[in-house]
Amino acid sequence: MANHGEQACRKADEGIARVFQLFGKRWTGLIVATLMPGPVYFADLRRAIPGISERMLSERLTELGEAGLILREVDAGPPLRVSYRLTEAGNALEPSLAELGRWAATHLNDGAPCSGGPGRLPLDAADATGGASAG
Repeated sequence: MANHGEQACRKADEGIARVFQLFGKRWTGLIVATLMPGPVYFADLRRAIPGISERMLSERLTELGEAGLILREVDAGPPLRVSYRLTEAGNALEPSLAELGRWAATHLNDGAPCSGGPGRLPLDAADATGGASAG
């Protein structure tokens, strides 16, 4: 069996893996970004994120609540309204999301795939040196 040395032992950072377990899901980042300025009612949140269904929005909000990033607040009304706001932990994501936005403005062309070709991410150092792909 071939020994690939350090490349074979390379692992993704556990913290980053946990972040992308949550933020790698479609809509999650957009929901958090939409809540950055302050509390938003469910209906307004749905209108702010074109294409998301009520069911998917509810699922993502539940996941974000379980992760401790948002709080659900019920306004007794009438009418009964539910709003969501970021917790301290959720608000702590603001610098990271702002930086990702700046990165996207610089490196992503109007929502087009990255410059590595159609649907392909640019090569990283391991790929460029012929490293084995961890698929």
